[in-house]
Amino acid sequence: MEIHDQQIPAFRRGYRLQWEQAQDCHVILYPEGMAKLNESATAILQLVDGVRPVAALIAELDARFPDAGGVGDDVKEFFGQAFEQKWIVFREPA
Repeated sequence: MEIHDQQIPAFRRGYRLQWEQAQDCHVILYPEGMAKLNESATAILQLVDGVRPVAALIAELDARFPDAGGVGDDVKEFFGQAFEQKWIVFREPA
């Protein structure tokens, strides 16, 4: 799936991001289980609020991690994978 700047990511119903003490990391919890997340995935998913478009999330991450030299392509790739895993859905802007 090609991710566009104005699409708005949101967690799929029944899915949520949470810190899991036993795993010592953030996880995505969903009805069938959970998935452990690395620091990059966590940084991206912590910004998903169902309101801001992908471009706004990329701008915030670029400001937070200026030494990365631009994270846009990586963020879009991750969102494509998160969509395939059914963690998130995309809404079109109103």
